[in-house]
Amino acid sequence: MKSPTLRLMVLAFALTGAAGLVAADQPAGFSRKILLDQDLATAGKHGAIALIEFKPGGVAPKHFHPGEEFLYVLEGSVRIEIDGQAPRDLKPGDTLIIPSGVPHLGRNLGPAPAKILSTFFLEKGQPLASPVK
Repeated sequence: MKSPTLRLMVLAFALTGAAGLVAADQPAGFSRKILLDQDLATAGKHGAIALIEFKPGGVAPKHFHPGEEFLYVLEGSVRIEIDGQAPRDLKPGDTLIIPSGVPHLGRNLGPAPAKILSTFFLEKGQPLASPVK
């Protein structure tokens, strides 16, 4: 690994138990733990990496992000419903990009917990996620 930033991202993921903040006001059965959140070299942008966990039956209600979300399913099975697209059922090893500003929701489809590693490229000064009203 040549990039110090990439090394930092890998380290942040490896230390999920010791580092990271849990976002407040999360629905029952769903959690988003921020592993890394820092400014990027691109003006007005910052990046974040989060570990997203769904308990069985857990749902992340419809929300959107002020930037793209790149997700990778670590465990379990999840359904991602993105406005204007067919629902996608994902399993471990599957990936997906959610476009900036597009409302979406996620839900655990299986009887076991589900985990997703998400990387966000966001507008600086904006919240990581905003609920759809």
